[in-house]
Amino acid sequence: MKRILAAASLLALAASPAFAARDQIRIVGSSTVYPFTTTVAEQFGKTSGMKTPVVESTGTGGGFKLFCASVGEDSPDFTNASRAIKKGEFEDCAKNGVTDIVEIKIGFDGLSLAQSKAAPDLGLSKQQVFMALAAQVPDKDGKLVPNPYKTWSDIDPSLPNVKIEVLGPPPTSGTRDSFAELVMEKGAEKFESLAELKKSDAKAFEKVWKSMREDGAFIEAGENDNLIVQKLQANPNALGIFGFSFLEENAATIKDVAVDGVKATYETIADGSYKVARPLFVYMKKQHVDVIPGMKEFVAEFVSEKALGEEGYLAEKGLVTLPGDQLEKVKATVEGMVVLTAADVK
Repeated sequence: MKRILAAASLLALAASPAFAARDQIRIVGSSTVYPFTTTVAEQFGKTSGMKTPVVESTGTGGGFKLFCASVGEDSPDFTNASRAIKKGEFEDCAKNGVTDIVEIKIGFDGLSLAQSKAAPDLGLSKQQVFMALAAQVPDKDGKLVPNPYKTWSDIDPSLPNVKIEVLGPPPTSGTRDSFAELVMEKGAEKFESLAELKKSDAKAFEKVWKSMREDGAFIEAGENDNLIVQKLQANPNALGIFGFSFLEENAATIKDVAVDGVKATYETIADGSYKVARPLFVYMKKQHVDVIPGMKEFVAEFVSEKALGEEGYLAEKGLVTLPGDQLEKVKATVEGMVVLTAADVK
């Protein structure tokens, strides 16, 4: 029934006079990808003669919910994502008639642990970050216990004797998902008892590295990364989690924390030596292309050399751009409007 209604919605929209259709592209999704997409939208508005697309920062998970809810004039045309679409989200899309999705990989972003410039330099290992933020950690016998660590020096005497306080994104955020997989899971694996648990009970292991403290050491700061920056400025002892582009934008007031001895820079993310990095995506609803004006032109601007090239304007905004061969593949995907299949989604 939902598919029939969705198809009817599109047919009605396509059959309506041009003035009846929405004449402005609508984009939702990741707060990390938001500044890049907004920059492209503004450039598109200046040069195309069409209306500047509306871009909303809803978080990756929230964006997929809106994007996958339906097709038609009332649903978004694109969603930004700081991780790939999940199998469950892809299936939700299909149930609701959103059957033709084009995945556009736009570049890479490093996940940054950051602190105020007023604070002493800090370096942490992934294992130490896990010990600071996990709801449960192994004791000296390998038994899982509620996290007892109150200060960084409780974890390692060489670390500062200050209260553990880390501001991060909520569970709906792709940044949260990526942080859990790239830092918390890798940190957990450093414990022999948890490495064994991963082999014997993968689901129980997953629960350990995905469960964050709820006693004030980890603070969910919403989808607004700028709010985290402000809180770091107000509290030099706190740390924050967000994308590399926000670190770049706010370099005058905050600095990154080295992870496993490597700092997040454009070069270390691009060459793979900084291990806390992830690809960024934009997803396009192909079913809207012939209905909502400007979608083809907008996405062509997005993947153009002047935007996504090594010296393009998105690199200037802090995006770690794709190597040339990868960019050519993305351009081919966009030009051919190649849609995702279930086999493409993990």
